[in-house]
Amino acid sequence: MDTKKAVKETKKINKEYHYFNTIDEAPKKQGDGKLNNVIVSVKDCICVKNLESRAGSKILENYKPVFDATVIEKIRKQGATIIGKTAQDAFGFGSFSTNVGKDMKIPLNPFDKERACGGSSGGAAGFTQKAPFKHIALGQSTGGSIVAPASFCGVIGLCPTYGRVSRYGLMDYANSLDKIGPIAKTMEDIALMLEIIAGFDKKESTTINAEVPKYSNFLKKSIKGMKIGIIKHAFGKGIDEEVKNSVKQGIKQLEEQGAKTETIELPLTEKYGIPAYYLLAMCEASTNLAKLCGMRYGASEQITGNFNEYFKNVRSHYFNDESKRRIIIGTFARMAGHRDAYYIKAAKVRTKIIEEYKKAFKKVDLLVSPTMPFVTPKFKEIEKLTPLQNYMADILTVGPNLAGLPHISIPVGFNKDKMPIGLMLIADHLQEEKLIQAGSKLTK
Repeated sequence: MDTKKAVKETKKINKEYHYFNTIDEAPKKQGDGKLNNVIVSVKDCICVKNLESRAGSKILENYKPVFDATVIEKIRKQGATIIGKTAQDAFGFGSFSTNVGKDMKIPLNPFDKERACGGSSGGAAGFTQKAPFKHIALGQSTGGSIVAPASFCGVIGLCPTYGRVSRYGLMDYANSLDKIGPIAKTMEDIALMLEIIAGFDKKESTTINAEVPKYSNFLKKSIKGMKIGIIKHAFGKGIDEEVKNSVKQGIKQLEEQGAKTETIELPLTEKYGIPAYYLLAMCEASTNLAKLCGMRYGASEQITGNFNEYFKNVRSHYFNDESKRRIIIGTFARMAGHRDAYYIKAAKVRTKIIEEYKKAFKKVDLLVSPTMPFVTPKFKEIEKLTPLQNYMADILTVGPNLAGLPHISIPVGFNKDKMPIGLMLIADHLQEEKLIQAGSKLTK
């Protein structure tokens, strides 16, 4: 692989589609291994030593980490060439990658520049579709931020079990929800990258100390007799008909390969998934972003007035509107007078949702649904959405994220406008191999 040529091609694509916040002009391979000759892009919220890492926000402008995230250390050892940091919703706050930081450009869908890439790993998925060379992206998910853009951009995105991949060096959105995972064009690349980045990390207390399977061994394994549960509400009201039909065709393919299907109901997840997720995520986000006040962390300005006035000025100037909205809502919901009514109640609901999924996995090996309820909308349509309508776009993806379950989006067709449609498979904790096993039957 010619690195100079890859950089040149990347810059050319970026000029047209805005997939990167930072491009390394002279990327260097440091190790030697399974990722030799592979270009890797990294979502902007994952720290890469000496490469500007802003989590998509202006408040972290010019921040260059002095260390690599654990996942970056692992891929470097395997010979990966890191080409740059991909565009995202600021701090991961969005479903469409339109909530970018101030003065940053919105990434454009690789199939239609008038449409969104999906969020929040929009740049990662968009570039994965357009890259003319061997490429794998590292994305990050809180409530669907890997699978949503993968669906909208027609690529494969896998979000692992919470704790399967180290979060050390990840700029937090919500600590109890964030995961790092791969986005690629082929299931082989997904399996390869997951084998490399998964595993226990003594530097990160939430990683799981469990053996990492050789995921590539499951690519050709039969799914005969595998039980797959079709999530009932995911094919009901509010789901686009073309999306339903394409996903049903995907399910039919799995059945033809020997899988058995049955309908599964998840009433708690359907009713309470969105409110529980957004309450918990916003509460954690407001806590995490409190440190970006212009003193020790974040952009700074000349100090005038008292501390409160200074903090207010810095945060008002550098945070975008969606970041401010989520900080305000999260702060309100975790205040002493409201914590029991909102945050604590949402945490209890989350436990019930986990129990609901566990009950379902006693009956089936995998669950299946559309990834997103519609194909990616045009920017002019997104502008008309209320914040609540924006949040409802995540109706199918927040459930597995709340429960910390591994899930994958696989392209299964296109609508009449030739926009891609994704099918989502969900597995029980630490059973990513089943996602790869079944997902490989849907890819060429």
